[in-house]
Amino acid sequence: MNSIDVLVNYLSRIPGLGQKSARRIAYWLVKADVSFVRELGNLISSLPDKIKKCRICGMLSETQVCEFCADATRNSSLICVVEQPSDVFAIEATRSYRGLYHVLNGVISPLEGVGPDDISIAELIERIKKATVKEIIIATNPTVEGDTTALYISRLIEPLGIKVSRLALGLPVGGDLEYADRTTLARALEGRQSLN
Repeated sequence: MNSIDVLVNYLSRIPGLGQKSARRIAYWLVKADVSFVRELGNLISSLPDKIKKCRICGMLSETQVCEFCADATRNSSLICVVEQPSDVFAIEATRSYRGLYHVLNGVISPLEGVGPDDISIAELIERIKKATVKEIIIATNPTVEGDTTALYISRLIEPLGIKVSRLALGLPVGGDLEYADRTTLARALEGRQSLN
């Protein structure tokens, strides 16, 4: 197997990249400026040494405590629980949340052999017990695994007397009812809000 085929095999293991995209990237890298390719290679090879999980929330960081946990201006009584670090950036992009985060680094998925002990649920419970937390917002994806994880977490937190909420699910802004699938429409009805 030649070097390009090896590179294509490695690149195609990246989520979201198929064989065609991986091959395009590989050929682009071969034609790219040599200094750029070397710098990219150095950056990639240094990632495991530079990037770690925040010891508090599990977010990716170059320091022991991530920028969110270290920010004293954030509301420490509010914790948003997400599946992956990329979810934190999606929520931050809204500019409407100023609480803290907890990254599970996965979801409960029995079919894939992932149980509650394989993700950061125990760390979340310990964190809640040590801090003054008023509300946990569960922001797992609206999938069977995400819903299962949300339900599991809420049952663990319920005896602690802390409010547990879930992100609202339903129709996108600007969407038409006739094009919504049944599950989305049902969730929108269940999560309806009073206007008065």
